[in-house]
Amino acid sequence: MTILPAQCRAGRALIEMDQATLANAANVSRNTVVSFEKGQRTPNPNNLTAIRTALETAGVIFVDENGEGAGVRLRKRVE
Repeated sequence: MTILPAQCRAGRALIEMDQATLANAANVSRNTVVSFEKGQRTPNPNNLTAIRTALETAGVIFVDENGEGAGVRLRKRVE
């Protein structure tokens, strides 16, 4: 599943991660994250996967389109 720019922005907000930190975690340029979130361009498949993986590793769950639109939520923390 691919992710939408809005899901990327929302996922970052849920975990309080800035664009630079996401870019570093995904090993992509900050400009890649910025232009994707603005909807200016879609990163190449490898970079998009890296962005998604970095957010998932940090606790974001991507929710598929289910008639209400795609979304994100936080993974339940096990303590």
